[in-house]
Amino acid sequence: MHSGRFIMAFFLGTLCVGKSFALDVLSEIIVTAGLRAAPLRDTAASVTVLDPRTVHDAGVQHLEDLLPLIPNLNWSGGSSRPRYFQLRGIGELDQYQGAPNPSVGFLIDDIDFSGVGMPATLFDTHQVEVLRGPQGTRYGANALAGLIAVNTEDATPEWLLRGEATVGDDGVRGAGAVIGGPLGGQESLSFRLVAQREQSEGFRRDVFLSRNDTNGRDESTYRGKLHWRAGDALDVKLTGMLVDIDNGYDAFAIDNSFNTQSDQPGRDAQRSAAGALRVQWQALTAAKVLSISSYARSNILSSFDGDWGNNAGWAPNAPYQYFSQTQRRRQTLAQDLRLVSQPGDQAFAWVAGLYALRLSEDNVQHDQGQYLDYDPLDNRLSSRYRATNLAAYAQLDAPLAPALQLSAGLRVEQRQAHYSDSSSLSFGPRDRMLGGQLALRYAWSAQSSGYVSLSRGYKAGGFNIGADLDSSRRSFRPEYLWNAEIGVRQSWLDSTLASDITVFYAKRRSQQVSTSYQAPSPICPNGSRNPDGSVCVDPLSFIYYTDNAAGGLNYGAEAALRWQVHRDWQLAGTLGLLRTQYQNYLYGERDLSGRDQAHAPRYDFSLSATYRHPSGWFSRMDWSGKDAFYFDASNDARSSAYQLFNWRAGVERGRWSASLWVRNLFNRRYAVRGFFFGDEPPDFPNKVYVRWGDPRQIGLTGSYRF
Repeated sequence: MHSGRFIMAFFLGTLCVGKSFALDVLSEIIVTAGLRAAPLRDTAASVTVLDPRTVHDAGVQHLEDLLPLIPNLNWSGGSSRPRYFQLRGIGELDQYQGAPNPSVGFLIDDIDFSGVGMPATLFDTHQVEVLRGPQGTRYGANALAGLIAVNTEDATPEWLLRGEATVGDDGVRGAGAVIGGPLGGQESLSFRLVAQREQSEGFRRDVFLSRNDTNGRDESTYRGKLHWRAGDALDVKLTGMLVDIDNGYDAFAIDNSFNTQSDQPGRDAQRSAAGALRVQWQALTAAKVLSISSYARSNILSSFDGDWGNNAGWAPNAPYQYFSQTQRRRQTLAQDLRLVSQPGDQAFAWVAGLYALRLSEDNVQHDQGQYLDYDPLDNRLSSRYRATNLAAYAQLDAPLAPALQLSAGLRVEQRQAHYSDSSSLSFGPRDRMLGGQLALRYAWSAQSSGYVSLSRGYKAGGFNIGADLDSSRRSFRPEYLWNAEIGVRQSWLDSTLASDITVFYAKRRSQQVSTSYQAPSPICPNGSRNPDGSVCVDPLSFIYYTDNAAGGLNYGAEAALRWQVHRDWQLAGTLGLLRTQYQNYLYGERDLSGRDQAHAPRYDFSLSATYRHPSGWFSRMDWSGKDAFYFDASNDARSSAYQLFNWRAGVERGRWSASLWVRNLFNRRYAVRGFFFGDEPPDFPNKVYVRWGDPRQIGLTGSYRF
């Protein structure tokens, strides 16, 4: 409570600053993640854009730092960095088994990382854009809930050489460098090279191994860009990147503390090599051709200590030792070819395109374990997955009156997939899906506009694996989402205050619900009981599957505010309100109809105050909060509501800058993932186990431009 009063006083105190100086108007925000770049004020969708200044001031190392600033976005902390996102309560929580089937699209520089979003480090990042609601026309089957796009800085013809270094507690140390400029003395051809690495210990102490680094982070980013401006008709951008995330994974403790007891700490590593070629050609007077080609290959290793303990700690019920490891190799090859009308005298603006995505994923999952003198567990499952998505889409924007514009989009998509594994399972589903959007936008003035829209998104069906599943659970149907929105954007006080409010109502049909249950262990000699009659399970005896609920309901609102209160002061805030429920869904004998969906907090908010003086001194304080949410559909375990405070202050003078930053200023404990199951022998009682977010961290970052 004291911290809340302190920060509220800090925000309100800024309102008392005199206005003797002329105020700067708020900078215009451009949304680039749609089918054509457009100012935010002209976009008929709920969008959050984090501009370069926000990325620099509010972030430190990873996109994870910025997520509290995005309303109605949550993420599942079952990995060392966010891989799985939920927008408006819709999205995946994990991928322990089976084929990838993301609900939230994720792009970095036009490269598809949906479901494997760990490479989103922040060094030299330009802008982050989040489009909420189904992107049925823009992105199709992988964007049922929305799209997250991270754009890094482009190559420019101005010479740049910059170095940056970071140190902090928890063993933080990092360094990065950027060099760029004209290539071969030609301003039409420019390059940009980026290299950065940061390491930390990971906020855990393994008391059994007497180590502080079992949950540590080691994250490296290498990126190269070329930009060729071949006159007025041709523009070519080439991007290549290598992101090597080699993190430990020892995040859960038996007593839900920051002191773990694992004797076999896990790893959460992802090495992604990727590239994109973006070619824009003025083929016709009235239209241009835009070609976006991308490729990504990710080698992923996920492993963890299955029992989160050690034999000494489990005595006399030892040996009790389990370990799980999954090796995943994913490749994506995508081609997006668009014909885009050019501004001119024509009354209509239009886009027409073809899209193809080839995704392949090979997995090897190996579970090992030993309990007492039972036969040891040694299960290995190798799987192979291939999917091809082909789509055609079009969008037309037409003025109906001087201040009224209609936008209509349509996308037709087919996915052909094939799955096979070492247990002799084989599937080859094919889905044909249709989505799109219809929107009306009305501008009352240059400062005020509103829109209404109706959109339809879709997500392909799939299949479940696991020997204990009956035939009725082997496959699940595609999900469709109808989404209605009303939004208003307004500029006030001579464009020094901007507000953005959206109300949405989404109806899900054949909602896909991912869940699991803990099955009797395969090593049990007498079914589900030990010889003494106690329950016989193990921490790896889970069956993961996806069901179709008859439906789901997700509705709420998003609001954002930016205010240039004074020449030196800016305030900003966001609010997300969300209500969700399952409709006609049974989990076993439990009727979940009407219950909130998993990882769908009923509110979240953020408030920030930024001070920037002409002499170079600056300070930013962020206050964010999130309501409690259910961890899974399979149980009623919940997190607790929490609030976090982050602060950064420093000075920018000419070629150099230095800043002191504090994450989680008041050292709050908050859950980012939780499980409810039996882990502790000999009775294996069902308990809640929580992965906590990072505690307080203090660091110093310095930068110099040569």
